[in-house]
This record gives sequence, C-alpha cells and structure tokens, in this order.
Amino acid sequence: MNVTEQVLELLQQGSGPISGEEMAERLKVSRNAVWKAVKKLKEDGYKIGARTNCGYELLSESNVLNPANIRRMLTKAASCVAIDVRSSVSSTNTVLKEIAEQGGAEGMVLIAEQQTMGKGRLGRSFYSPKGDGLYLSILLRPQFSAEESLSITTAAAVSVAGAVEAVTGERALIKWVNDVYLRGRKICGILTEASVDFETKGLHYAVLGIGVNILEPEGGYSEQLRDVAGALYHRDDAPAGVRIRLAAEILNRFFSFYNALPERSFMEEYKQRSLLTGMEITYLRGESVQEGRVLGVDDEARLIVQRGDGETQLFSAGEVNIKKDFLDRLRSQPKERGTK
Repeated sequence: MNVTEQVLELLQQGSGPISGEEMAERLKVSRNAVWKAVKKLKEDGYKIGARTNCGYELLSESNVLNPANIRRMLTKAASCVAIDVRSSVSSTNTVLKEIAEQGGAEGMVLIAEQQTMGKGRLGRSFYSPKGDGLYLSILLRPQFSAEESLSITTAAAVSVAGAVEAVTGERALIKWVNDVYLRGRKICGILTEASVDFETKGLHYAVLGIGVNILEPEGGYSEQLRDVAGALYHRDDAPAGVRIRLAAEILNRFFSFYNALPERSFMEEYKQRSLLTGMEITYLRGESVQEGRVLGVDDEARLIVQRGDGETQLFSAGEVNIKKDFLDRLRSQPKERGTK
C-alpha cells in the first residue's frame, strides 16, 4: 500500500481523532507525507475533519467511488458482481479484455476515475477526464448464441437511460443504436467488444463498456464535441454521491435484463425511448446518402425508415444523423420530467 492507502486504513480503524504525528510515527513517514495523503483523500471525496491539538478523523466515505459504497446499493440481480475501482487506466474495455483473455470470471466490473485512451464506436476516442464522468466496463461470458448476444448493447442502452432518469428525474432517450441523450445532447456512449468461438458459434466473452458524462468539463467541451456532447449536471449542481448511485442503478438494471436476455424484456422500453422516432434523418446505404423519416424501431432493434418516395426500409447497422432543424427543435423543448 502507498502512504495514502495506509493513512486511510488508520483513519478507518480509529474510533476518534488521530494526530498527524502519531500517523507519521506508526507509518514511519514524515508529517508532510501524512498531510499530503490527507489532502489527496479529501480530493477523492472522503470527508475528513481536523481538530486542533487532536488530529484527523474520518467523518464520511459516502461520496467516494469505491466498491463498498456501490455494493451497498446493489439488488439481488447484480449481487454477483466483483467491482474494481482504479484511478486511471488507458481504457476500461482494453484492461478488462486483457483480464478476460487470462480467464477472468463473468461479472467483473472495472470502473476508472479517468481513461487516457477511452474508446468509442467505429474507432473513435471517448473523452474521459478525471472525476467528470462514470467510466465502467463489465466482463460477460454469455451462454447463448452470438446472435442473441447482440442484444447486450441494446439492453445496456435501456439500462443507462433508466438509470439516468432515476438519478436526474429527467427523461433520457436512446439515439439508435446505443447513444443515450438528455436534453437533446449525447451524455453516454456504449461499446461492446467480443471474442467469438467459431466452433460453438457463441462467444468466449463480451466486454461491455459504458461512459457517462456527469459533469461538464472545466472550460467546456472542445470544438469537436461541443455541438453534440452534454452532461447530467453543471459543475456546481451535482448531488453528493451521484456517481455511486448511477453505477449501482446501471448495474442493477443491466443484470436484471442480462439474466433473462433471450426474453428481450427491454425492447418495449427501448422503442418508447427512441430519440429518432418521428425525426427526419440522413443515413448511408451502400455508397449513397439517403434521407427519410423514422417511423420507429422493430422487435429486432432495426430502425424503420420511410423514404421520400414512400418506400419503407429496415436499417440494421450504420450511422444516422438527425437533420439540424429537427435537432435544434429537440434542444429547444422544455425539460421533460421522467417517471421517477
């Protein structure tokens, strides 16, 4: 353990204040090292009191993103998960895929305070500044066919949208296929990566990655992101413990769906939360850019699009874009309260 972890352990063990001098003596470090450790713990969300001539005292850990705090909020459906919280990783998906290749068990959840190389769909990056979001990945070893496993991402989108609504009280929608929007802006990206077993036509494993923007970054989003990205809260508006509650809400909902995935019990909610239904969009079909109006989503999570000539098409993969006037109209609407 490093000094910060050792100081935390002493504070957790104590039944009252403990002086910096005593901690320094017991840990065989300098008083300054103890002071720096306490400062770091406060930055991480631990509430630590300091009494003159008495010392430091741990008052609360309720705002800290750690496994124990998340586990306290899990339901039976998600009780099997093993949670690991790390300060910084390249990408939670990348690290968990390495663990999967080494035989990691289903239900492992990796959460990071920061990703230095966060991954998005189609080879894009996912902006993951320290402390501003919830970045987590889940290791799964599905016992059903690869075709049925495609529902993992769809179920995750419904889980995140429901969790965001439970936490914020506002209606969250899903932009086909798996981006979650709030107030007309993207607040979550989902990426599922899998290893296929060609003999059984199933999966060796799947790693489900979820990134949620909780706070707007210092100085706002970059020029590349500012027209699309949003966050759950402004920097000073986030309630205490929001990342803990959001993580638990996502895990509870997702594992409830996953434990009965072939039943696809989430599809009705997926349809109801479709952001694109009724929207005019452009989409790529083959080599040509086409336009149409979205009529809805079918039971296989395919987009139902009506072209200008009246023909109806089913769109199962690819990128779609909302026409700007429809997107502007969406963002100008008053906040829609959820069914919290």
